[in-house]
Amino acid sequence: MFCVQACKAIFLFAVVPVAVAAPQSPAEGPRKWVGQHLPALIELYHHLHQNPELSLHEKHTAARMAEELRALGIAVTAGVGGHGVVGVLENGPGRVLMMRADMDALPVAEQTNLPYASKVRTQDSRGATVGVMHACGHDVHMANLIGAARYLAANQDQWTGTAIFLFQPAEELGAGAEAMLNDGLLARCPRPDFAVALHVSADLPTGYVNYRPGFALANVDSVDIVVKGRGGHGASPETTIDPIVIAARLIVDLQTIVGREVKPIEPAVVTVGSIHAGTKHNIISDECRLQLTLRSLTPEVRKQLQEAVRRKAFAAAASAGAPEPTVEVSEGTPALYNDPALTARVAATLKRAVGEEKVSETDPVMGGEDFGRYGLAGVPICMFRLGAVNQNRLDEFAAKKIPPPSLHSPVFYPDIEASLSTGVVAMATVALDLLAKEARSSSAQE
Repeated sequence: MFCVQACKAIFLFAVVPVAVAAPQSPAEGPRKWVGQHLPALIELYHHLHQNPELSLHEKHTAARMAEELRALGIAVTAGVGGHGVVGVLENGPGRVLMMRADMDALPVAEQTNLPYASKVRTQDSRGATVGVMHACGHDVHMANLIGAARYLAANQDQWTGTAIFLFQPAEELGAGAEAMLNDGLLARCPRPDFAVALHVSADLPTGYVNYRPGFALANVDSVDIVVKGRGGHGASPETTIDPIVIAARLIVDLQTIVGREVKPIEPAVVTVGSIHAGTKHNIISDECRLQLTLRSLTPEVRKQLQEAVRRKAFAAAASAGAPEPTVEVSEGTPALYNDPALTARVAATLKRAVGEEKVSETDPVMGGEDFGRYGLAGVPICMFRLGAVNQNRLDEFAAKKIPPPSLHSPVFYPDIEASLSTGVVAMATVALDLLAKEARSSSAQE
């Protein structure tokens, strides 16, 4: 449930007027269009940034996205998989392209001191009051996709086929894509021939774009382990089985999985992020709870990590004569696999759009992103990375010998003018290429 302050802040979605793009010249390319219409997109971005909503609570954000699409004459289906919004723009025969942006924000209190910083406070799922911030760039993603929608709607003579604009909830929980698919997404709209998305990057300069064919983002699994013992007095350890000592041994042993069991050329991460046990200095507790994150790229390594964690947890308990532990794996986000052929085509298009010297292949990242679920559903996908911090700021961080603030940081913010200038041009040009008319003029790339 939202608190009063959050409701007051978020209510602004219902009253802010929608900026509608004016009809454009048939030959107007994305770069020229963005130069003329960027202020309206920045205004939309500022509004979204100031009015963030947590995962599964994106009601007003979704309503705004639906309003923006309807203002362009795009058919809208709302409430897909919760607060998901699907806009369909049919423009004659041809391929079907789905473009996706995520809508949810994070329980992070913003500390950027920007004039448009979020001041929203709300209650999370535990009932705690938290700050809310678009600390992962989803506000950029939404404004960017609306920009692409405005361009494509105003320049329908430049392409043919069907453009789908997908605004997805609950990406931060790894649940939104699955919810929309389970709600019949691919049956409720034309089935996409391919799907494209972008994600901002906190360490890539504005104006630059990265791509990665094949595995680009990781499988992410959460593991909860309860190490069981026999509690008692700290002065009489011989009468107890200390679960903290067992857990300590287990934590060290878990680190050997990646170093000694997984092939060195296979990316893998095992992290113990939380350990909780005990209530007082001189009491040996009955149990110790651990929370882990496992990250991998391939299905084989994903299975290997899970099995190794179980084996080592049971072995640690057995070595101390303790009861068997409980080990629960909750499936998180599957790895994101960029279709190689589609990614090669998108990369070539991006090089034409923003400059060959500003587009490069990058390494896989061990973060998670549920956009990969659309690929598992049979749709070839490509997600590319958009530089979001200008080079001067990156140079300042380098001079101070500190890394730039990462995504999810309370002090992260994109340089929005440059980010949207590149992002809209990139997404619109990719759409024009994938939905190209056979004899389309090269002026659309200008």
